[in-house]
Parts: sequence; C-alpha cells; structure tokens
Amino acid sequence: MASRSGIDSNITNRLGADQQYLFFAVKAQFDTETIRVWTGIDDIQVDGETYTGAGTLLQVSEIEDNMEISSANCNFSLSGMDKTVLNLALSENIQNRKISLFMGYLSGGSNKSAGEITLFSGRMTNLTINDDPNGMTIVVNAENRLVDLNRPCNLRYTQASQQIVSNGDTGFKYVMALQDLEVNWGRPSNNDTGDSSSGSEYDRQLAQR
Repeated sequence: MASRSGIDSNITNRLGADQQYLFFAVKAQFDTETIRVWTGIDDIQVDGETYTGAGTLLQVSEIEDNMEISSANCNFSLSGMDKTVLNLALSENIQNRKISLFMGYLSGGSNKSAGEITLFSGRMTNLTINDDPNGMTIVVNAENRLVDLNRPCNLRYTQASQQIVSNGDTGFKYVMALQDLEVNWGRPSNNDTGDSSSGSEYDRQLAQR
C-alpha cells in the first residue's frame, strides 16, 4: 500500500491503527482566489497550505470508486459562508476551474495533519445558490478529471499545435514540408545530375520549401 502513488507510509500506519481521526479538505481554485476549507474547526496545514475550518457546514457527496477507468461526479456544499465565498460564487466564472478533495488523518485528535490522500480531483461544472429561512447554501458540481479521456484532442502534430504545448519548440518545424515531399529511394530522380556536391534530392526539395 505504501508504494501506491499518493499514499505514503504515514497513511499506511494510520490505516492499521485501531482508532482514527479523519478529516476532509476541499481546495477550489478560482481565477482571482483559491478557497481552502476543511471539516474541522480553526485552521489546519495541509501540504503547506492553510485551510479554514468549516465544521459541519461543509458537506461532500459520496465518492464512487470501482475497478474501471470511469468518471464519477462529486458535489460540494457549503453553508453559512462569509462574504468572500459569496462574492466569488456570484462573480467568478467557475467552468473548468480545478477543485480537489483530500482525506486526511488528524494526529491524536489535534489540528495537526498526520497525512493526506487525494480522493477526488476534477473541474467545476456549475454552481447553485440555495437561499431559505435556515440560511444560504452554495452547491458546486464537479466532474472527475477522467472525463477528459472521452474528449477528442484538438491538437495536431504540427508546428502551430506544438507552440500551444511548448512555445518556442521547433520539433515540428519541418512537418508541413514533409507532407508532399518526394523521396527517391534506390533509384535516380529525373533531376539527378550525378553531382554529389549539390546534396541529395531530399535536401534540395526541403530547402525549396
């Protein structure tokens, strides 16, 4: 178990313990700000970042897991939020923004994390604000990142697409020139003069493009 990606020895030791103190933490990355909350009180450090305690006001839907490589959605709800969270919900574009769910173990019931694993990583799809006499609740729907496996890739093996992936890379510079290039193997071409100093037919055609 300790060798599995995302699970270190601290988590393995906690899994074998008789008593465990679990917590969940949510990280939602908006354009202007990142919201970090967890299911405890006060603040906690998770992977060097500070998460604000939301207690029972933070709710997460069930996480589906199976042996197949499939995408399962997840819902996050936060009640009694402050103005910062409400303003983000009203003004930010949430489509395709990253959201992650972590499960961790508390050390001796304190606010110190003994280790965390990623339960869910995906992108936000839509946001709903429910207002009733008991208070206001924000519900965020998210889709698993595995959904990308079902989407076609718009990139091609061309110089233009390569610049999107790695600007300045010239690895595909001559791809277009090679599309209609005639390469003569084992026979002389009609324009071959036998002058080896002028280079091969391949070099001449490539230089003309």
